Amino acid sequence: MESNKLMFILFGAMIIVFSILSVTSRRILRAAVYLLLVLISTSGLYFMLNYQFLAAVQLTLYAGGIVVLIIFSILLTSHINERMESIGWKKAAFSAISVIIGIILCCTTILQFRFNASTIAAKEINMGVIGRELLGYSQNGYALPFEVISILLLAAMVAAIVVAKKEKAS
Repeated sequence: MESNKLMFILFGAMIIVFSILSVTSRRILRAAVYLLLVLISTSGLYFMLNYQFLAAVQLTLYAGGIVVLIIFSILLTSHINERMESIGWKKAAFSAISVIIGIILCCTTILQFRFNASTIAAKEINMGVIGRELLGYSQNGYALPFEVISILLLAAMVAAIVVAKKEKAS
């Protein structure tokens, strides 16, 4: 077996296993660490596909930024040793049904789609153009969406901390 196929299988298995552990773990800090491992494995897949920029963004923005923010909010707002409540059988059954429907939908969509090879030559990558696009406010610029998303994430984190810090009325 080629090393590329072996690495792809390894990264795919890591993503599947840590995704399942992330949503089934009853300890919230462990779930955040499993999410971090999923995001790092995803960036490994991007590196394998020679999408170095996307892999670097995945590592710095998601794995480095958002997961650290989640872990800090967990450490600031709750006790690390707290266990989440157990899930009832009804929720587990409905979750399993929705997962099976999602898998069937994804598999049928992928198998029915005709993947055609493109005859268009790949464009040359120019880091100057990428930098101007990321920092621009024009039609193809990404600075404004990044600012809007950062404000939205900040508001969500502040709201989550306020809700978590509220003392229960006795």
